[in-house]
Amino acid sequence: MASAVRAEADHRVVGNLPLELTSFVGRRRELADARRLFESSRLLTLTGVGGVGKTRLAIRLAGALQRVFSDGTWLVELGELSDPDLLADYVAVTLGVRPVSSSDPLRALIEFCADRSLLLVFDNCEHLVDSVARLAGAILRRCAGVKILATSRESLGVGGEVVMRVPSLTTPELRGPRAFDGLARYESVLLFAERAATVVPGFVLTEGNRNAVARICHDLDGLPLPIELAAARLRSMSAEQIMYRLSDRYSLLTSGGRDVPSRQQTLRLSIDWSYDLCSPREQRLWARLSVFSGGFDLDAAEGVCGQDSSSTEVLDLVTALVEKSILIREEIDGSVRYHLLDLLREYGREKAEFSNDYVELRWRHRDWFEALVVRAEAEWISDQQAAWIARLGRELHNVYDALEFSISTPGQTRSATRMVAALYRFWVLGGRIASARHWADRTLRASDGEPDTYRVEILCIDAVAHGMQGDLVRARGQVEESWRLAEVVGDVRSRGLAGWADGYVDTFNGEFDTAARKLEAAVSLFQSAENLEHKVAGLITLGLACIFTGALERSVECFDESLAITGPPHEVMYQASALSNLGLVDWFRGDLERARDHLARSLRATAASMNSAWCIEQLAWIAAAQRDWKQSAVLLGAAAMYWQKVGSRLAGLPILSPHHDKAANDAQKALGKSAFDKEFHRGIVMTEGEAVAYALDEHRRVPDTSSTEAIRLTRREQQVAELVAQGLTNRAVAEHLVISPRTAQGHVEHVLTKLGFTSRAQIAAWVVSTAQERDSREVNGSADRN
Repeated sequence: MASAVRAEADHRVVGNLPLELTSFVGRRRELADARRLFESSRLLTLTGVGGVGKTRLAIRLAGALQRVFSDGTWLVELGELSDPDLLADYVAVTLGVRPVSSSDPLRALIEFCADRSLLLVFDNCEHLVDSVARLAGAILRRCAGVKILATSRESLGVGGEVVMRVPSLTTPELRGPRAFDGLARYESVLLFAERAATVVPGFVLTEGNRNAVARICHDLDGLPLPIELAAARLRSMSAEQIMYRLSDRYSLLTSGGRDVPSRQQTLRLSIDWSYDLCSPREQRLWARLSVFSGGFDLDAAEGVCGQDSSSTEVLDLVTALVEKSILIREEIDGSVRYHLLDLLREYGREKAEFSNDYVELRWRHRDWFEALVVRAEAEWISDQQAAWIARLGRELHNVYDALEFSISTPGQTRSATRMVAALYRFWVLGGRIASARHWADRTLRASDGEPDTYRVEILCIDAVAHGMQGDLVRARGQVEESWRLAEVVGDVRSRGLAGWADGYVDTFNGEFDTAARKLEAAVSLFQSAENLEHKVAGLITLGLACIFTGALERSVECFDESLAITGPPHEVMYQASALSNLGLVDWFRGDLERARDHLARSLRATAASMNSAWCIEQLAWIAAAQRDWKQSAVLLGAAAMYWQKVGSRLAGLPILSPHHDKAANDAQKALGKSAFDKEFHRGIVMTEGEAVAYALDEHRRVPDTSSTEAIRLTRREQQVAELVAQGLTNRAVAEHLVISPRTAQGHVEHVLTKLGFTSRAQIAAWVVSTAQERDSREVNGSADRN
C-alpha cells in the first residue's frame, strides 16, 4: 500500500472522469463498502437494475481513488457501443492508444497498460458482457498495475471478480405514528429535495409537502432516475399532484395479486408517467431522438427528427425535454450537445418502433451523417479542419451506426463505400488504423466487387492500413485488386489512388526506389485530376520515400509544395506531417538547429499522437548529438510513451532504428545506466501535454539570428523571394516558374512565415540585405586570400 500512498501525494490528476453536473446524494455506506472490496480485488462489478445509480456511484468511487493510480483513471462508456468487434479498439482509443502498427488492438492495449498504474471504469457492460469479460480477463492477467471497476445489470463472470449489488436509496417506511419524522435522513428524500430546489429555487421540505415527498420516494422504490424525473415535474405541478398521479399508477401495479411491484416495474411506471405528461409533439420528438447514439447537436436533431417542425419548434421541444430531465444538456469545447440516458433512449426506441417510425428514422439518420462526413472531406484542407476532427470525434457512435445501417441494408453498400472513403483521412491521420481497417474490410465484403471509384479508394485505404500494421501480403493483394478495378473504372483519380497505395506499400516494405517512381506517377495523375487533397497526401508519401533514396532535394520540394498548398487555407495535419519530415531531412543533412525548428513548428501545429511521437523521437536524437544527455534520455522516454500508444516504434520504418539506438546507447554510456533509466522514466510517465511542453522548452537553445543568413530558404523559396523583390505579382511569379497561382501564393506565404514578415516589401528588403551580406563576405574572403 506504500506505493498507493506515494501516488496519492502526486497532485497530477490523469484521466477522463467527467465533472459531475449535479450534486451527489447519500451512498456513504455503499462508497465505503465498495472501497473496502476494491482493496482485496482487482475487478469490482457494481450490479443492479437500471436507474439505480450504478454509474454515478462508480464515477464517485473512481474520483475518490484517482490519485492512487499514477497513470490515470479512465471512464469507458459502453452504452452506445453495439459492435463487440470494436471493443478493444474503443477502449484503446479512450486511453489514447492508437495501434497503428499492430493488427491486434488488444495486444497494443495490453502492451500500453503492462507497466502502468491505471483504473479502468467500464460503464454499462450488460449488452457486451461476454466481450467485456474476455477483455477484462486478458488485461488483468498481464497488467499487474491495472484495476477494473465495471457497472452492469449482471456480473461479468470473470475469475477473481467481486460483485456488489447497488441498492436503492433509503426510503421512508410510511408506517407508524412517527413515520414522517426525520425525513431528511433518508437518501431518496434528500435527492428529491435537492433536485426540486434546482427546478423551484427555494424549495424545502415543509409540513405541507413532506408527506407527499415521502410518498413519492416510497412509491418510486428509492430509484434515483425516477425520483429525478418526478422532481423535474415541479415546474408545472405541486408535490401533492405528483404524488396522486403516481399513486394511481402504483395501485395498478399492486392489483391482480401482486403485493409489491418489482423495481423494474416501478422504473417502467415512472418512465410511462413522464412520457404521458409530455405533449404529443414532445412525445414524438423523444421517440425520434432515440435514433441517435452518443448524443447529438441541435442541427442534427433538426435534420433527422424535425421534418414536420421548424427550427424554432425543434429548439423549443428540445428545451422542454431538457426541463423535464428527459434530455441531458452538456457543453463540450463550446459546443452544446444533448443525449438521452440509456433507459430513456431504449424507451423512446420502443415508441418509435411501435409507431413504425423507426425504419424511416434510420434512413434519415444515415443520410444526415453521410452528408456530414462528405462535407468534412470537402473542407478537410481548410481552417475548419480542427473543428471537423473534433466534430467527427464526437459523432463517432452516430457515424458507425450509419455505416452499420448501410452495410446491413440490401442495396445500400454504396453509401457505406462513400462514407469510408470520406473518413479515411480522419482515421489514418488520427491514428485510428484499426477502425479504418475494420470498416474498410466489412464494406469491401458487403459491396461484392462493384466497379466504383470509391471502392477503388477503399481498397487503397485498406492496403495502407494493412501495410502500416505489417500485414504486407494482404496489403499487396489489396493493391493488385485496386489496380484491376481502376482499369475497369478508367478514370484518372482511380489510377492515381492505386499508384499511391502501391508506392505507400513499397515504402513500408523498404523498396524505396520503386516506391518513389510509383508515387511520382501518382502525384502527376492527381495533378491532372485537380484533386488537392490526394495530391498533398501523395506528395508527403513521395517526399518520405525520397528521403530514403537519398534524393533530399526532391523530398524538400515535395514537402514545400505540400506546405504551399495547405498553408493558405490553414490546414493543420498535413502541414505538421510535412514539417516533421523536413526535420528528418535536416537531420540527415546535419543541420540540427534547422531540424529542431521544423520539429517544434510541427509539434505546435497539432498534438496528434503519431505526429508528436515522431517529432519527440527526432528531438531526442538531436539532444544526444548535441551531448545534452539528460534531455535526450527524457525525450526518448516520452517518445516511448507515444510509440506505445501508436503501437510500434518509429511508425513501422525500421530503416531509422540505428538513429534511435545510437542516441539511446550514447546517452546511457554518458550518464550511466542508473541515471539514464531515471531520466527515461521521467519521460515515459509524462502525460502527452507534459511531453510536448518539455519538448518545446527552448530556453537553452536559442539560435543566433543576428545574421540574415541564420534563416535559410529552400531553392524554390529563394526563387520566389527574388521574384517578389523584382515586384512580380503572385500570378506573374506563377507564370515565370510554371506553377499554379495558388501554389505561388502558398510559397509567398511560406516565405513570409519563415522570415517573420508581414509584407512583400519586407521580403524585397531582406533579399537586398542578404545579397549585400553575401557580397561583403566574398570581398572580405578575396582580400584575405590576397
